[in-house]
Amino acid sequence: MNILVANDDGIKAKGIFELVKALSEVAQVYVCAPHVERSAAGHSITVREGLEAKEVPYENAELALEINGTPADCVKLGVLLMKDRGIKIDMIFSGINHGGNLGTDTHYSGTVSAAIEGCICGIPSVAVSVDNHRPQHFEVAAELAVQTLMKSIGRLDGKTVLNINVPDVPKEELKGVKITTLGPREYDGWFQSKIVGKAGASQYWYSGKPVVYDNLPEHYDVIAVQDGYASITPLHYDFTNYELVEEVKSWGIQ
Repeated sequence: MNILVANDDGIKAKGIFELVKALSEVAQVYVCAPHVERSAAGHSITVREGLEAKEVPYENAELALEINGTPADCVKLGVLLMKDRGIKIDMIFSGINHGGNLGTDTHYSGTVSAAIEGCICGIPSVAVSVDNHRPQHFEVAAELAVQTLMKSIGRLDGKTVLNINVPDVPKEELKGVKITTLGPREYDGWFQSKIVGKAGASQYWYSGKPVVYDNLPEHYDVIAVQDGYASITPLHYDFTNYELVEEVKSWGIQ
């Protein structure tokens, strides 16, 4: 089996190294990742400049390409470049991300977007994250990634991403695994402002701590991870609200 691994923390991040190491025990692994950190890039792609793919040495990988693009670029271009080399990619893995990708944050996430790009290419995909921007424990996420690979072969279709989020705890402290749905992801204080320069121009910086919830359903991913469980949420790129299709037709918009 041929696995393409991408991320948004950059090709030198510890998380992607740990993911490649784990997956290489059971599959042929190819890496296509950004040359620098591209966190929160969402599903942006590069259209106004050329992309460069530089082959670099990478432990436990059959081939690694460092790309000056977004996470989605890395997957789309990576699949094509592998095909040019006669390599058919069977599955995409994105991560292991330094920081959770839960709830509504999945829309901003370069990690999840790289996996969604895999689905746009028709390839089953998995996103993996540890819920800490300075994670200390990758072993649980790496083991879950391998287990998910082995158990989803032939079952996961090319239109679905499995979004895995793991608390930053040792394996013995993990309470278990829950299959979840997306929940809300809110922050206490969205922006910090700074006055800079002689002209007194204001700058606004995203900031804030995640809200701790105490009254949301247990099936939400944010609640599972908050309570010490790993969460696995099936996602797809179809945003259609099917319940409203016939209703909107009845409005007679012409």
